[in-house]
This record gives sequence, C-alpha cells and structure tokens, in this order.
Amino acid sequence: MEKKLCLVLLLPLLIMLLLVGTHATIIIESPAPQPQPPNTLPMNGTTPGSLHPQDCLPKCTYRCSNTQYRKPCMFFCQKCCAKCLCVPAGTYGNKQFCPCYNNWKTKRGGPKCP
Repeated sequence: MEKKLCLVLLLPLLIMLLLVGTHATIIIESPAPQPQPPNTLPMNGTTPGSLHPQDCLPKCTYRCSNTQYRKPCMFFCQKCCAKCLCVPAGTYGNKQFCPCYNNWKTKRGGPKCP
C-alpha cells in the first residue's frame, strides 16, 4: 500500500517536471557590443593625393623608422610620396591604402616604394 501511495504521489510530480522541462525556454542575452580600440596607426595621408609635398618628410621618417636600411628607404619613400602624395600607415605593409605607392614597380617588377 505504501508503495502505491508513493507512486501515486511521485508520478504526477515527475510528469509535471517533464512538461516544465520540455517547455522551458532559455533566455540568453547577447553581450553588449564592446567599443573598439582606437586605431594606433596615423591615418592622415593614407589615401591617394591626401598629402602635401611638405608632409612627405615626416611621414617617410615614420615609415622608415624600423628599417636597418634607413637611407635608401627614405630616398625611395620620399620619391614615391612626391609622385603619389600618399604614404601608407605604419612602418611596413598597408600598401593597399595607396594604390599608386603600391603599383609603382622597378624595371625588374619589384616594388619601388618601401
């Protein structure tokens, strides 16, 4: 008798737990968008024609600051800047922002601008 009473009381409880478990929805809140860190690369002068000729020297000084071949880097950077009026941001790469700077090639087909 005790077992039947226990079954009668537990059976509805189990059914209720199963129903609640299957119909329960889990609400997941998406995280708030995080602010992006500011771009540390100087972006002034990274689009074609956005520099003045007098701005080439400081831009090229920064562009060539990490190379061990500073003198040739400065020579060609200033030459390219005078023609394209653009120097890519950073000390290396990012040439996609200055198509003229990127597409000017040597006679052998290598990049002319550092």
